[in-house]
Amino acid sequence: MRFASPLIEGRLILRYKRFLADVTLADGTVVTAHVPNSGAMLGLNAPGSRVWLSHSGSPTRKYAHTLEMVEADGQPIGVNTSHPNAIAAAAIAAGAIPELVGYSSIRREVKYGRNSRIDLLLEDSGRAPAYVEVKNVHLRRPDRHGGMAAEFPDCVTTRGAKHLVELADMVALGCRAVMLYLVQRTDCDHFRVAHDIDLSYHRGLVTAAAAGVETLCYSCAITPEAILLDRSLPVHLEIA
Repeated sequence: MRFASPLIEGRLILRYKRFLADVTLADGTVVTAHVPNSGAMLGLNAPGSRVWLSHSGSPTRKYAHTLEMVEADGQPIGVNTSHPNAIAAAAIAAGAIPELVGYSSIRREVKYGRNSRIDLLLEDSGRAPAYVEVKNVHLRRPDRHGGMAAEFPDCVTTRGAKHLVELADMVALGCRAVMLYLVQRTDCDHFRVAHDIDLSYHRGLVTAAAAGVETLCYSCAITPEAILLDRSLPVHLEIA
């Protein structure tokens, strides 16, 4: 995914009300930006952090700027949770995710389950459809073995737990179901659930995996010009 125009650099003043952030631009102008992320954004809220914003020329937008990236650990981290679905769809269409090749059709936001919508529905004649739920990941923490883990979620997510149950239901119906975690950073060596933040979600994913739900994780290469799929990360479901 490439940005339509160059991102605007600034410094974070404060994130507040979950979906708003005040940012000082390079010329000293202070703008209020929309924050497209409902999570806690742990480690990415520090005042003074270097950030990048996109700008919309739409006259109907209340806030013309959108927070796209926050610098942490010396690199830009993608925080816009509306991007992973498009990134994943493009990567699957290009054959960049080997586990999900061989489908002729990719549909987005298809109704299924208990009044839910699946992020991506992959279909092809002669094979079972694949229901793919995509989650954005930006939290990174060290593990006790010296590695750096990409972790999800960064706050309790009852909605995410509900999706795991619905994916398992699709497997029971003879379909394929996949949890795809997209990490908008490059400095992690594996994925795990942040069980200390949401133990119920961890238990839900372990149960879903036992029921046949596949779990994939890919990191992304992040620059102010583009967010592109990078590499596969191993998934560790055990509590370490």
